Amino acid sequence: MTARKTPRSPTRTATPAAADHRPRRPARAGTRQARSRDPAQALAELVTAALGDLKAQNVAVLDVRELTDVTDTIVIASGTSDRHVKSLAGRVVERAKEAGFRSLGIEGEREGEWVLVDLRDVIVHVMLPRVREFYALEKLWGVRSAEFAAPA
Repeated sequence: MTARKTPRSPTRTATPAAADHRPRRPARAGTRQARSRDPAQALAELVTAALGDLKAQNVAVLDVRELTDVTDTIVIASGTSDRHVKSLAGRVVERAKEAGFRSLGIEGEREGEWVLVDLRDVIVHVMLPRVREFYALEKLWGVRSAEFAAPA
């Protein structure tokens, strides 16, 4: 004979006051709760540091919050060759993943002339200099680039 569980009474629900007294787990380092108040800025700093690791050229950070709802920040950088462009984009994805950010998509890895990494709050464009000059994204968005100090 097996024991049967009795269903919970619908009148026994947790009160909001009881729910507030539950112990909370501390935020782990690297999680969204442990990051700064502005995750877009923290992510942009992480991206610029990742690009700096592999010697990206002419890194520009554009704050486009006032211009679009699609993203908060656009980071544009140049690589010296198609292999360098691919490596830069790969490093950005790797460092973002380590910090708990998931990329929504990566485009252009196969060709390596222009790789786009979509991190939701930050969109990263890594291009060859001739491609960057041709498309002139900084002029297209019409905003000044912001400088983020790379973490030491």
